[in-house]
Amino acid sequence: MPKRSSKPRDVNSLAARIVQEATSEPADDGKNPAAVALGRLGGQKGGKARAAKLTSAERSEIAKKAANARWKRD
Repeated sequence: MPKRSSKPRDVNSLAARIVQEATSEPADDGKNPAAVALGRLGGQKGGKARAAKLTSAERSEIAKKAANARWKRD
């Protein structure tokens, strides 16, 4: 989750900031849309594909490890 930016205490600074945000172009994050789509595609099928390849013993071992991590006491 992104951190919230602090609001300027000066009313004029706040007004200028609001106007600047409302009138500015959306920021381009510099990412290639085709690469983003390809990565998203792999991410969507990743868990299902991994689960299909695991044996029952491997799934059980992963589940035990997750349970131990969840219930571990400090």
